[in-house]
Amino acid sequence: MKPLADVPSTFPPDRTALVHGEARCSFGDLDRRSSEWAAWLTARGVAHDDLVAFSRPNGPEFIALAFGIYRAGATPSPLSGKLTDYEREAIVAVMQPSLFVGPDDGPATSGDASYRPSGHIAASWKACTSGGSTGVPKVIVDARPAGFADGTEFIAIPADSVVLVPGPLYHNAPFSAAIFALWRGSTVVTMPRFDAAEALALIAHERATWAMMVPTMLHRIMALDSNERDAADLSCWQTVVHTAAPMPAWLKHSWIEWCGADHIWEVYGATEGIVRCWIGGREWLERPGSVGRPIGGGLVRILDAQGNDCPPGTEGEVFAMPPTGPASTYRYIGAERRATPDGWESVGDIGWLDDGGYLYLSDRRTDLIICGGVNIWPAEVEAALLRHPTIASCAVMGRPDPELGQIVHAQIESRTGALTLADLSSFLSPWLAKQKHPRSLAFQTEPVRDDAGKVRKSRPLSDPS
Repeated sequence: MKPLADVPSTFPPDRTALVHGEARCSFGDLDRRSSEWAAWLTARGVAHDDLVAFSRPNGPEFIALAFGIYRAGATPSPLSGKLTDYEREAIVAVMQPSLFVGPDDGPATSGDASYRPSGHIAASWKACTSGGSTGVPKVIVDARPAGFADGTEFIAIPADSVVLVPGPLYHNAPFSAAIFALWRGSTVVTMPRFDAAEALALIAHERATWAMMVPTMLHRIMALDSNERDAADLSCWQTVVHTAAPMPAWLKHSWIEWCGADHIWEVYGATEGIVRCWIGGREWLERPGSVGRPIGGGLVRILDAQGNDCPPGTEGEVFAMPPTGPASTYRYIGAERRATPDGWESVGDIGWLDDGGYLYLSDRRTDLIICGGVNIWPAEVEAALLRHPTIASCAVMGRPDPELGQIVHAQIESRTGALTLADLSSFLSPWLAKQKHPRSLAFQTEPVRDDAGKVRKSRPLSDPS
């Protein structure tokens, strides 16, 4: 096993580890700064296997602090810098970390790399947080130690190359991708905030071969003028992996037409690590809409409300079993597992399997809208809305209604201002049955989803129409 604590000193000190805007950080720089962080943390009582919560924007200091935590023998738990004091305090109260490192905390830069790592490999390599659909904070402590066996592979992340991870590093998928890429000796390029044109420029300039993006990012890239997209030299870019949110089929087709079927890959899995499904564009064209089959020995089954297995093609709740057995991949702080008596677990997703064992997702169980007795999945409505040329991002949710129980509400980022319900309904008619059309709208100029593709549906909405 190669410990994560050893990464800063494993590779040539002059090799570039991180690129963020104008900042370039070598592995030697990362070695020195993470050493300073480790000394600072241990001086404040951080001990082996402690959880250390921290808040930092994307950039070299985020990564140096994470590796400083590994070098102190502890587990990093990154938090969003966009949280209100109330939200952050609620998470910290649930987590009970040994230390919370705020954005203004930390050691002065001395250039002293004399701190010797503790040598202890933390029992968990990350403890990410989630509010899920309910907004109630929970901490997901990974069961894997802070080191990986030689030869470990993860979603096609290359060794000794350059990767672009433009999403917020406090989210599980970008955090995991960035840390693992560094473990493999690759240079990680991050962004303060996603911009479609800038992302393509970075790929071209830094010669990135691999990138992790969410469907929102892919949508924004495809929304660029085709001349602007084609102007960048993307000959180096071999792979994009998307995750975190449903990918509209029409958008996937558009991407395949632009970059080719072998360029785009999808990974489905939860922070809990109970299963990971994987599918490439070529395979997806044969089974449109699928998120793939389990890899690595994991298993998936679909159960109905009574706990019975659903036949192929029948929708139900997705349950999974990791290759290491029941309750083996994580532990919750602040939540309870949803599991069958024999240990199959669910994170609340709804879907179905085809005859070949390929998984297709509908939406999250907790997000289902029931309008006048009709089941409506927000992801289906969102995919149709994003076809509209003036809608840059959106989120769909149920809103209470005294007559129908719930109605479909859409929160929309519009490029040209408000749309009327009548105009939008007319546009959606070829794609959605009438009962699935939004009956309530709210508009905003800021993105509805963040750079991780997430939306906080429990938060108050802007004024609806």
